[in-house]
Amino acid sequence: MSQSVDRALDVLDAVSEAGAPVPAKVLARQLGYSLSTVYEILGTLTARGHLVRTPGGYALGYRVPALHQAFQRQMQLDDAVHALLLRARREAGADTYFSTYRDGAIAVLAGNAAVPSTGGFTVGRDLDGHATAHGKVLLSALPRAARMRYLTGTGMRAITPRTITSPARLDAELLRVRREGVAVEVEECAPGVACVAVPVPAAAGGRAMTAVSAAVPLEDFHRRRAQLTGTLRHVAAEAAKLAARHRGAGAASTPSGG
Repeated sequence: MSQSVDRALDVLDAVSEAGAPVPAKVLARQLGYSLSTVYEILGTLTARGHLVRTPGGYALGYRVPALHQAFQRQMQLDDAVHALLLRARREAGADTYFSTYRDGAIAVLAGNAAVPSTGGFTVGRDLDGHATAHGKVLLSALPRAARMRYLTGTGMRAITPRTITSPARLDAELLRVRREGVAVEVEECAPGVACVAVPVPAAAGGRAMTAVSAAVPLEDFHRRRAQLTGTLRHVAAEAAKLAARHRGAGAASTPSGG
């Protein structure tokens, strides 16, 4: 059973990573599975709406957006949060993102980019938190043991010549992030791009496990850094208020014991 689930997820991942519909024979060759096994998996995933069959092969199905929407609801990313990102984009004139740390992983939950690849970010798990401004904000809030577990699991690959790949250098950078309440990366994640990120204030006694960030072309960064930081701090404060309202609504709808 476990092997069947693993294979089904492998097929789903392979289709999602492809830039165009993928024929069954290509999937079988790519994954090293028999063609009959791949056809059986494709049939199940298609029947459940996770994939669709097209003349060119298999592509993601209409069930996938519903799963993403459900995930965003669980992460309390409602229309109000997306409206905040849209407002931040208008005010900052930059691509904006909302990210989180949960269960040992960093992920970009929502973005508002004119061109999705501008800052090198897409919605989903981020395995390069050491090289991103939002990753630095989130890692700076972790106890050192948790931070080292994350870095050991993901590694600290050199994406560009400016990427920090030394744990000691990153520790020094994160100390500055904690002290100043803002993280910056300049061409550490993508050439020609700089990013700024700030934490979303946590509830009393909690750690900042979410962040908002903005990505701009390098030539715009230095003259606009202060403006970007101010806009992001305002958006982060509004996001914290939304989160507090969510918590309050959840508590009010939960029956009391006794």
